[in-house]
Amino acid sequence: MTLFFQMVVPVTIAAVALWGLVKRVDVYDALCQGAGEGLGVLLKIIPAMVALMTAVYMLRASGALEALGELLAPLLTRLGVPAETVGLLLIRPISGNAALGVGAELISAYGPDSPVGRTAAVMLGCTETTFYTVAVYFGAAGIKKSRYAIPAALCADLAAFLAAAWAVKWWFG
Repeated sequence: MTLFFQMVVPVTIAAVALWGLVKRVDVYDALCQGAGEGLGVLLKIIPAMVALMTAVYMLRASGALEALGELLAPLLTRLGVPAETVGLLLIRPISGNAALGVGAELISAYGPDSPVGRTAAVMLGCTETTFYTVAVYFGAAGIKKSRYAIPAALCADLAAFLAAAWAVKWWFG
């Protein structure tokens, strides 16, 4: 089985090269052109990414996320979501790196096989960094108004957070 995984990349490269030969496409030129377009997209989205990361670090440093977490904890407990995951719920739509940090802290503090640790892991796996994704993709496409994309994505995140907590509770008791 490990031989299969070791051969995936070389076989893929060989398949692309063969496809280029058959179709008479200069694969190297296409690769360079795609890389150039990728750099252009990167230059468009850097300002949005810098602004988003700055906002995340300011919210964490100010204590606003912790205060909001304390406010929401009783409601989430009634919904079956562990109160300890409130920080993860608040930070995940904003920053994937910060959410991984919060998730790692929860797993370290409560253990990977605890209800809190399992719920945090499932939440990290089934939700998206909504604002980051919107900033990157909408910025790359040049879209200025997101209209209903952000509220719809946040509703999906909320549904995923609830489903994660309920699934962990159902599977692991």
